[in-house]
Amino acid sequence: MSAEIVQLVEQAGPYLASAVGAYGTAVLTRAEDAAADATANLGRRILQAVLRRRPGQAAELEGAVGDAAADPDDADAAAALRQQLKRALRDDAELRAELAGLMPSGAINITASGERSIAAYSIGTINIGGGRSGAW
Repeated sequence: MSAEIVQLVEQAGPYLASAVGAYGTAVLTRAEDAAADATANLGRRILQAVLRRRPGQAAELEGAVGDAAADPDDADAAAALRQQLKRALRDDAELRAELAGLMPSGAINITASGERSIAAYSIGTINIGGGRSGAW
């Protein structure tokens, strides 16, 4: 399996879980919901793209979504859903390109820990108290 497919599936996994958790099996037919968070909407868009481009895989995909929706904490059900995504990506280069275009680019994790810590992607001037401040 190509590294590209593995990376796409790893990136898509949290979005799929969020979408299935938010929508259940309706995720395959639901329109975008302004009230749902961006993560769930992206997962829904991923699943609908697979379904649209791979109609012959619909029954298997619907079954995997149903299992994951029935028990969101079941790691095996989540893995089965990711397996369906892998199968679709392996067989369809255009789908790989479409999903790669949907994924957020340059995911950045920022962590702050400790007293008066702050975290942000970009910061101007800050004051953390105790007479310490400066441009970051």
